[in-house]
Amino acid sequence: MERVKKKKKTSVPPTQAHLPIAEIKDGVVVLKDGTLRVVLMTSSINFALKSEEEQNALIAAYVSFLNSIDFPLQIVIQSRKLQIQPYIDQLAVKEREQTNELLRIQIADYKAFIQEYVELGDIMTKRFYIIVTYDPLSNKKKSFFARFKEVLRPVISVRLKEEVFNRRKKDLDLRVANVASGLQSMGLNVAQLDTQSLIELYYSTYNQDMAFTEPVGDISKLQVEE
Repeated sequence: MERVKKKKKTSVPPTQAHLPIAEIKDGVVVLKDGTLRVVLMTSSINFALKSEEEQNALIAAYVSFLNSIDFPLQIVIQSRKLQIQPYIDQLAVKEREQTNELLRIQIADYKAFIQEYVELGDIMTKRFYIIVTYDPLSNKKKSFFARFKEVLRPVISVRLKEEVFNRRKKDLDLRVANVASGLQSMGLNVAQLDTQSLIELYYSTYNQDMAFTEPVGDISKLQVEE
């Protein structure tokens, strides 16, 4: 009998091979080129509803903010379909637990109204992000082949040593404090995304359809294979 030769399985690069992210830790995004990112989520201001004096004050504060920074910033506005199902589930629980019959009927009517309203059209929500960057210029020392190798084999991508990471993070934190102070001077609320929030943000950005029906969940319960 002839022996059937088994075909070797061709290794397919995982999705992470096509992403610039090496790791996310301590609320910081580490890219494969060694640069760092911190993401701030901010509120918004309805500029048109402000008086002329308030508008001039905001413009002056914004100009002062821009003049206070000497590093790149990225402003991102994301529009997403609002995930209303968790709220409806909470209403269903309250409806079952309600002992007052009148209140139970009112909760049921309100839940039905929300469900009907959502079915009429997509409810969108907007979120505003400021990405603060830190580049130690280490990436400019790499050759083209070194960068190409990182794309093909993400396992060898940059994993910063703890000492180097902490030193760079300390410098980045100073930039974050400067940016947050400037935004708050314009009356904006600022919050820095932690590791869980960052993973959820990138997961929903790269998997928009899947993220709506399958949330990423608690990262402490995830098993990551390298």
